[in-house]
Order: sequence, then C-alpha cells, then structure tokens
Amino acid sequence: MSDLRGRIALVTGGGSGLGAAIATALHTAGAEVVIVGRDATRLDAVVARLGERARALTCDVSDEVSVRRLADHLEGAEVSILVNNAGIAGPVAALTDVTPGEWDEVFAVNVRGTFLMARAFLPGMVARGAGDVINVASVSGKRPLAHRTPYTASKMAILGLTASLAFEVGPAGVTVNSLSPGPVAGDRMSRNFRLEAERSGRTVAQAEEAFVSRAALGRMVTEDEVGSAVVAMLAMPGMCGADVDLSAGMIA
Repeated sequence: MSDLRGRIALVTGGGSGLGAAIATALHTAGAEVVIVGRDATRLDAVVARLGERARALTCDVSDEVSVRRLADHLEGAEVSILVNNAGIAGPVAALTDVTPGEWDEVFAVNVRGTFLMARAFLPGMVARGAGDVINVASVSGKRPLAHRTPYTASKMAILGLTASLAFEVGPAGVTVNSLSPGPVAGDRMSRNFRLEAERSGRTVAQAEEAFVSRAALGRMVTEDEVGSAVVAMLAMPGMCGADVDLSAGMIA
C-alpha cells in the first residue's frame, strides 16, 4: 500500500458504500480523511469506526452554496487528494418513462457535483503544484446499459470531464484520473436487480445472473477492491487523464 501520511484526502459520498470503503482504504494508508455527504448520522458512524485522522462534514455536492461553505470550512487545510465519489443510481426505466426531474437529479449529483467540487479544490492544488483528483465513473459509462440512460450518460460525462481536466491542470503538477468500477456487490446493486426484476418479470436472482454473467470473472467486484484501487492509483504518479477499469472483466 502507498504511504499517504501527511496528506489530506477529501472523499464525497463517504457515509456508506463505496465512499466509506474508499475513505477506509485511504485512512489505512495513512491519510487524514475528510468524508463528506448529506447524512450526518452515517458520516459520524464512519468517523467513529476510523478514529483519529478522520472527520466528517455535511455537504450537498450538487449545491454551489453548500460546496462553497465546505471549501470555506477547510480553508487552510491542504487538501491534496480529492475523490469525487458522490453519485446516485437514478431510475431503472425506459428513457421515455424517465421524467425530466429524474434526469436532472442524476446529472446534478453525478456531474454537477463533480464539477463544483473540482472547481472549489483545484485552485489550491494548482497553487501548490501538486495534487490528485480521482473521479469515480462506471463501466456503465463505457458500454450500453438499457433502462439506465440517465446514469450511463452521466458517467460518460465524467469520463469526458476527467480527460479534458487532466490537460488543464496536468501542466501544474496535478493529476486527474477516473476509476470505473463494474457492478459492486452491495445495497445499490441489490436495489437495481430488484427494480430490473420488477420491470422485466424475472426473479431477482435471474436479473443478477444476467448482469454478472457478462464479466470475465463471473462476479461483481467488492467495495474493498474499489478502495484498494484508489490507493493503488495514487501510487502511480505518472498516470494522468486515464480511466482505470475495475469491472471483473465486464468490458474485456
């Protein structure tokens, strides 16, 4: 594992799931971790588990004022690692059944949130001439996924944002990369399999098998594997503008 002692890592969506796993991996590697999200109770539970070198701050990443307050609160702290993990799955439905409100909500969190957080914390990294941004995308941003159009489109947007931003701030010594997990075992995928089963008339087990069978390893990845991947990416300082596939071979 990389030695991240002395570095401050900011992880959005850190109260549960992937965010909590990423925060845990960074903390284990020695970083001081600031976890951000909308649910203070969940955030506090993660901090209580991690102990020293961890703190929680509430923030709605889709809201400009909320992000500005977060940045003001952390003024003076040298945040050198930003993991834009906050995201929502959105509806499981045909595009024609998706409401504009549902579409906008997905893009507000998944894309606008990434933009606002980068906009708030990149200036400090650029001024110091060092820093790492990792945007959590998805394998769904690289392959078709019927009935998940808002989510898929939002993750494709993250891939484009990552590649372009890397060329903006790379010359200043800041790396920007994305991590694209495949289906991750946990509550979110269980929800998606249940909704797909309801939509298609299949059982939940059949919906899960149809999805997981696309992967070369024939399984989903785990939250801990995603956390380890983030730490591994930070150990590769020459990587910039790249996307790392962590899908158990779903798009091999």
